[in-house]
Amino acid sequence: MSEGAPGSLVGVVLVSHSREVADSVARLAVQLAAGGASAPVAAAGGTPDGGIGTSADLVTEATRRVEQGAGVVVLADLGSAVLTVRTLLAEGDLPSGTRLADAPFVEGAVAAVVTASAGADAAAVAAAAEEAYSYRKL
Repeated sequence: MSEGAPGSLVGVVLVSHSREVADSVARLAVQLAAGGASAPVAAAGGTPDGGIGTSADLVTEATRRVEQGAGVVVLADLGSAVLTVRTLLAEGDLPSGTRLADAPFVEGAVAAVVTASAGADAAAVAAAAEEAYSYRKL
């Protein structure tokens, strides 16, 4: 179970260069995790003006929005999104207990949200997301 406040769940943030991609993957993951309590999920996609790119401000805002005291797991789609999250982590700009998962974006997001919704701690949520690299399609 989560180590935060009783009933708190690990939050999941999805960082993409595209607002539409981040929002769509967040919706998909939440829908596939349906059936009980849903972990808090936020999309941080694109730039504040709706363009393609990554915004440190949107990432910071999203992590703060989903943080309940049990930690936050962040998944990022491409290189500069990863670099933005790494920089925010290094500078201490994200809530304590935030971690970046090295995971495929869509499969990892689904695994993370399902696992977080089941009440797992942040380490287990990150591990579930990262394990998605091993999902075989053939």
